[in-house]
Amino acid sequence: METAFRAFRVHRDEEGFTSGVETLSISDLPEGDVTVEVHYSSVNYKDGLASIPNGKVVSSYPLVPGIDLAGIVLSSRNTKFKAGDSVLGTGYGLGVSHCGGYAEIARMPAEWLVPLPEGLTLQESMAIGTAGFTAALSVERLLHNGLEPADGPVLVTGATGGVGSMAVNILGKLGFEVVASTGKPEAEEALRRWGASSVVSREAAMGAVKGTLGKAQWSAVVDPVGGAGTGEIMKAVKYGGSVALSGLTGGGAFQTSVFPFILRGVNLLGIDSVYCPMPERVKLWQRLAAAWKPEQVLREAIKVYRLEQLEEAFGTVLSGKALGRQLVSLQSR
Repeated sequence: METAFRAFRVHRDEEGFTSGVETLSISDLPEGDVTVEVHYSSVNYKDGLASIPNGKVVSSYPLVPGIDLAGIVLSSRNTKFKAGDSVLGTGYGLGVSHCGGYAEIARMPAEWLVPLPEGLTLQESMAIGTAGFTAALSVERLLHNGLEPADGPVLVTGATGGVGSMAVNILGKLGFEVVASTGKPEAEEALRRWGASSVVSREAAMGAVKGTLGKAQWSAVVDPVGGAGTGEIMKAVKYGGSVALSGLTGGGAFQTSVFPFILRGVNLLGIDSVYCPMPERVKLWQRLAAAWKPEQVLREAIKVYRLEQLEEAFGTVLSGKALGRQLVSLQSR
């Protein structure tokens, strides 16, 4: 008799869009050589988009969303993993074209999974999740482009969100002067605890700048927000500085000119966590389990939901009201 399990699934057909918690069986899952008992997933902006009719991220229906998952291997046809192994998965097709983490059981290719690094619990790995991994990838790219603490302040936009809060914490641990930008002035005290040296309003950091260039303020920028503000931020980046752009909560387009690039040598770095090569993926997860572990955010800014509460979590993320990270516990009833 096939194992029955619960999952949050979305449907779209000629009758419209529906979503909710359903009971599935193993045969409902897509092909894959590793089957995982999922303990935790997380709620990212992309997951919120997958939960609405016009979110434009799901490529085929029906689908179990959830671009992150962490759990215990139940069975594996790949020698890289065996039953009982603790694993995590982020990106690739999870929750977009392949059933993802919002199910008590998931099945996927072994090539999409990372062994849980020593130093992280399953819950911590999903509290970090795609957001924390994206933050780490952003910091890594900035360091690779020569960023050092002596260069001056680093701006983090959307600092109370998943990527932003993790970036503030990581950069603070590495000794950088972090300027956190947020639309939530009530979060200033928390942001300072997480590693921010100062906090500025969203308008002050991303508002319109007169002319082609503004005052050179930022040695680098971690920008998970995107939109029109990105073009304005680039006018304020110091000579040779870089902007690590990873998100679109502020919109999918921005305007700029050639002047930040040809007069100040500014670098615009695209950050893609979905198809990051596995060697770099493993290296960054090991750092997130050790020297880069965002302990302050993990202690203070994690909210855990049950599967039945996902709609509430989606609303929090899509409305921009999230503080830190939103988790889903799949093994709690």
